[in-house]
Amino acid sequence: MADSPTALLRQFKPALRFVGLFLAVYLVGNTGYGIWIQHLSPAPDPLTVGVTRQAARLLSAYHPPVEAVVNPAGPTVFLRQLGDTRLNVFEGCNGINVMIVFAAFVVAFGGPFSRAAWFLPLGLVLIHLANLLRLVLLFEVVVRFPDYFYYVHKYLFTASLYVGVLLLWAWWVRLNRKADEQ
Repeated sequence: MADSPTALLRQFKPALRFVGLFLAVYLVGNTGYGIWIQHLSPAPDPLTVGVTRQAARLLSAYHPPVEAVVNPAGPTVFLRQLGDTRLNVFEGCNGINVMIVFAAFVVAFGGPFSRAAWFLPLGLVLIHLANLLRLVLLFEVVVRFPDYFYYVHKYLFTASLYVGVLLLWAWWVRLNRKADEQ
């Protein structure tokens, strides 16, 4: 005999709650960020400018000076070295979208607020640091191996960032499973 719709709904309630919360946080975060970016257009958003400046400072520590220059004609920031533009940093390169996905998962999965209060900021900082490393390494690729830039950017570094997020999610799940077992 088939389960009633009510029994099925009850059975899948945790999964539906997770998907609903995840989509709500993701859509609100992405929509809010998208509106903010459109409002600033054609200038780049301050977060992209800030991340690019941080990458330039890191690169300048061991390269001839690297500077972050706001593109006067579009929503990007140039990483320049000795007057040559080496990298063009777009809004999608600042890590915010990845952070929104991470936060949506943590909120949707649930757990004690006291744990989320330290885990969420820690995860956001780790994602930011990984993204900064990604920008620095992309700069190195474009300077040393320009023929491989597209593949490294599109596949290797993007995948690496998301694998890092998956590991953070697994850590979050494990933290909450251990607490449930105690």
